[in-house]
Amino acid sequence: MKILSIQAVTKYYGRIRALHEVSFDVPAGSVFGVLGPNGSGKTTLLGIVMDVLKATSGGYSWFGEPPSEKQRRQIGTLLETPNFYHYLSGEDNLRIAAAIKGRGKEDIPRVLEAVKLSERKDSKFSTYSLGMKQRLALASCLLGDPKVLVFDEPTNGLDPVGIAETRELIKVLAREGKTILLASHLLDEVEKVCTHVAILQKGRLLTAGDVNEVLLNEDFIELGAGGVTTAELQRLLQPLPGVKQIKVQDEHVQVYFVSDAMDPSEVNRYCFEKGIALKYLQLRKKSLESKFMELTK
Repeated sequence: MKILSIQAVTKYYGRIRALHEVSFDVPAGSVFGVLGPNGSGKTTLLGIVMDVLKATSGGYSWFGEPPSEKQRRQIGTLLETPNFYHYLSGEDNLRIAAAIKGRGKEDIPRVLEAVKLSERKDSKFSTYSLGMKQRLALASCLLGDPKVLVFDEPTNGLDPVGIAETRELIKVLAREGKTILLASHLLDEVEKVCTHVAILQKGRLLTAGDVNEVLLNEDFIELGAGGVTTAELQRLLQPLPGVKQIKVQDEHVQVYFVSDAMDPSEVNRYCFEKGIALKYLQLRKKSLESKFMELTK
């Protein structure tokens, strides 16, 4: 089932095009990351699907229907840091948030427990750490038990402890069956918490789908030899069966195959039969960061 379907959304700010015909679907139960460098259009896209901004063209649907106020009440959002009162306790701030939303007052003990703030519910907001403040913001999103959560850069500005706490909470919410849409410029964040991803650059959608397919971690064989140049070694390796791509990195040659069937020992044997003695041979994995840089270069 599609929780959210975005169809050819385009957004202009005057002459500046922030989004260009962006389309993708968010499956039910997924943690869907909208990934891209700063300025890629992530926040604009979330603002449009939450009806904070209007698209220039294109559209979207929630739960298979045109957007409406009734649907938005099923969605908890954190598009910017809420304006909590520093002199009030965490619990009192949530009471105000529940009154503004018109729902969720009875949920306050539950959401405080969910974000592990029950023991600090009577402490003033001004005494909270950055991570605790963010968890209180997430607790506010959970009031009314929404089916869907939308977060914009949920770990932005947090220290390592706060980042770890927030990511773990997102994982817990996902295990409870929530569908989560979050924007991030951090590849590490998407890799650790997301099941699906859409990658934006300068307002254009580069790719979207399952994280394991979009950010596929490829194996390659890296090798080096004495007595021949890297260019000569590259030409020698080209006829190998299944070779997809050969790159030169410093003094080494990197060989990518169509499948992972090629064993390093077979490459070593092939080179030896050609009269080349390898001085370096290693099976390596392309980093997810390298894959992301390829997509956004």
